[in-house]
Amino acid sequence: MNSLAYKIDILVIGGGQAGLSAAYHLGRLGLKGGKGYLVLDKSPQPGGAWQFRWPTLTMRTINRLHDLPGMGFAEVLDPGQTEVRAAEAVPAYFRAYEERFHLPVYRPVTARLVCDRGERLRVETDRETFSARGIINATGTWDAPQIPYYPGRELFLGRQMHTHDYHRPEEFAGRRVAIVGAGISALQMLDEISRVTDTIWLTRRPPEFRDAEFTAEDGRAAVARVEDRVRQGLIPGSVVSVTGIPYNPAIRAMQARGVLNRQPMFSEITPTGLRWPDGREEAVDIILWATGFRSALDHLAPLQLREENGGIRMTGRLATQVARDPRVHLVGYGPSASTIGANRAGGAAARELVDHLGLATQEDPQT
Repeated sequence: MNSLAYKIDILVIGGGQAGLSAAYHLGRLGLKGGKGYLVLDKSPQPGGAWQFRWPTLTMRTINRLHDLPGMGFAEVLDPGQTEVRAAEAVPAYFRAYEERFHLPVYRPVTARLVCDRGERLRVETDRETFSARGIINATGTWDAPQIPYYPGRELFLGRQMHTHDYHRPEEFAGRRVAIVGAGISALQMLDEISRVTDTIWLTRRPPEFRDAEFTAEDGRAAVARVEDRVRQGLIPGSVVSVTGIPYNPAIRAMQARGVLNRQPMFSEITPTGLRWPDGREEAVDIILWATGFRSALDHLAPLQLREENGGIRMTGRLATQVARDPRVHLVGYGPSASTIGANRAGGAAARELVDHLGLATQEDPQT
């Protein structure tokens, strides 16, 4: 392996919403792109994980995308254009954002390992190797789909796939599809697929539909619950998991069509379908696991940041700083997993890391 390592003060790993927010604030703090800070992005073009979302996901059906700091989404897309594909609109916004603020994004490059080298951190990628004084990790979750194990899963003769692999409902026509999961993505896919074929919807717990309007106070309370967990070093629940599912017109329409016939989870998978504890069986051709994602942090494993229970104890103003190694900040983890959380956390992580490292900066008066 090449022993040459390029020295950089702060390396941002990930070029999605959290990474771009952190990069913006590092630039506003006076760090110079290239030597002072650099963003590594494994994607082929701007847009983070959004560029890989399924084609039928539009700006109307996504959870709200919050503006990145310093530049509104409306500068790229008119708010009335709700039927534009998210996989096209968001990358266009991110590209314009990178260009507007001259962010130093290096792509495509994948961080493989981050190792402790005394006063610095060695970051090995599929291309160069870097030596950084600190890192802001913003790798999100898209590349780490989570599928629970059930007995017999490896014997299933049909197709198993995850939200990560979903493209369009037409590919399921004529097949019987089991959709597993109680989140917003599961319901969106259930809505689409049930229009073209027979579906079964399964969840571990009855889904919690929210009839009342979701207020700012509700949002803050949900984030606070997740933040409290990571400050204790516990594995974070997602922010969405504690907010409930909005009982909107789309959900009501699904209910009217008889699609929301939720069934409890099966106990095992057979070669041709599913089996419940009482012996009941259902034949299915496809199992679609809409069971969420975990944080994509495997490249940080050599730093041994996790507690015995698998969580990472976080500290700092917005719980972005890793207690075991304050040179490492995680943005988009735990309470900052939402787009608005990622924005705020990007700014807090940038300022705290710059202060911790004692980097001389000259803050831009616009911040």
